[in-house]
Amino acid sequence: MNSGRRMIPLLCAAMLVGLVLVAGSGAAVAQKPGGILRMPHGDSPASMSIHEESTIVSEGPMMAVFNNLVMFDQHIAQNRLDTIIPDLASEWSWSEDGTMLTFKLRQGVKWHDGKPFTAKDVKCTWDLLQGKGAEKLRINPRKSWYDNLADVTTNGDDEASFHLKRPQPAFIALLASGWSPVYPCHVPPREMRQHPIGTGPFKFVEFKPNERIKLTRNTDYWKPGRPYLDDIEYTIIRNPSTWILALGLKQFDRTGPGFLSVALSKQVKSQVPDINCEINSWNTSRTAIMNRAAPPFDNAQLRRAIMLALDRKAFIEIIGEGQGEIGATMQPPPNGVWGMPAEMLVTLPGYDPDVAKNRVQAQQLMKELGYGPDKRLPVTVTTRNVPAYRDPAVILIDQLKEIYIDGTLNAIDTTQWYPTVMRKDYTLGFTVSETGLDDPDQMFYENYLCGSERNYTGYCNAEVDKLINQQSIETDFEKRRRLVWQIEEHLAEDGGRPIIFHPRSVTCSYPQVKGITVGVNSPYNQWRMEDAWLDR
Repeated sequence: MNSGRRMIPLLCAAMLVGLVLVAGSGAAVAQKPGGILRMPHGDSPASMSIHEESTIVSEGPMMAVFNNLVMFDQHIAQNRLDTIIPDLASEWSWSEDGTMLTFKLRQGVKWHDGKPFTAKDVKCTWDLLQGKGAEKLRINPRKSWYDNLADVTTNGDDEASFHLKRPQPAFIALLASGWSPVYPCHVPPREMRQHPIGTGPFKFVEFKPNERIKLTRNTDYWKPGRPYLDDIEYTIIRNPSTWILALGLKQFDRTGPGFLSVALSKQVKSQVPDINCEINSWNTSRTAIMNRAAPPFDNAQLRRAIMLALDRKAFIEIIGEGQGEIGATMQPPPNGVWGMPAEMLVTLPGYDPDVAKNRVQAQQLMKELGYGPDKRLPVTVTTRNVPAYRDPAVILIDQLKEIYIDGTLNAIDTTQWYPTVMRKDYTLGFTVSETGLDDPDQMFYENYLCGSERNYTGYCNAEVDKLINQQSIETDFEKRRRLVWQIEEHLAEDGGRPIIFHPRSVTCSYPQVKGITVGVNSPYNQWRMEDAWLDR
């Protein structure tokens, strides 16, 4: 989006929808209100507060409870700047110098408890995220997104302006992510953890840990005629084999991304021939993290040996049955907008396809450090106790044996995982880079900037920080992308957070489920559900 561009108010979009309806036989005419959408949910979240959580098991269900100022178009699979549309803001504009972003807010919107939504709620939300308000978040995983935000000011009840310290053209993309809802001023964070209040198409009903999450239709939703569904029910079942059986019995309508492997999807199709399963990339790289603040991984030579030991293709073959991609920090093209081209990728440490040659180099490094066949390095490999983390961690442990490292798996509960890695209470870990959107600002500021809260490894490089800020200011797409590739080269050379592979995700759905588009470069931004309906 060009600086200074002003979006057409949603009123115009509503008029266009009206024309489609008048035209007669379009898909919109066939939409049926009513029904309960039932989905299995692969894990139990720590809380219901999007702003304090970092996993899809919380954000997925809760995105339907809230609204953003703007959001990515729910019917376009690839999120880009040019797919951002109005939500609680009816329009927006940039100042000439690119440092102020002003939103005109929709009037007449109410929170689920009946109180009016105003510009005050916008300011309160971003004061909370920056740690400026009287109330504090217990965990603030996306605070680094807003390091460039100086202040949010209001002009009456229906206008809010974001004042930036310097130009940041992609700032609006951060606001469009599913991780960026507006919170109510009048509800304290502690209450949002267990009973969130939003303005969205669905109201929160209940969360029973390890059992279910339930939402119900917001009959006063500000978008006329939405949502179509009466309720959404998520049943928490950690064992995929259990809910595959339930799918076969038609107790569920669809699955969400991330909980079903390619291998298990074949099992689903064999048992349920009439279900539709699609495989998509989803921008959640599988990653090794090393605590570089403490021995033994404070040693750069040891970190380099780990990088050279990786057989990325083996991960893809075993975990994804060949479905997956090898890439650097950003998601590989074509689904990823910013990823490094293949001819550059193979020049990075550990990306040479000759794995045997790489491992010879890794073994030599280990011998120089005093290790070898008769003196092996014992290491605990910590990860989250769900298949998407645990299964690849087992493969990682197996591969490290080739370079004289003996790993022991420590799989911990989801509720403990994020506090553990944020405290850097681990030595070597396996994680998923849960990427809120496909944009370098989100990726680099959140995961690699010196001192960032989610910089789990403690990586810090002043030159990289300078490049991160430089790409953030750049308005020319190609120039910005080349800066991004420079950053990726530095991260690979430094072992900033070795990317093992980029998996693909399987989503299965019965034909009666309509109006849901699965994202290809973020699993987190397509859960509003206001257009979902059941053709029963």
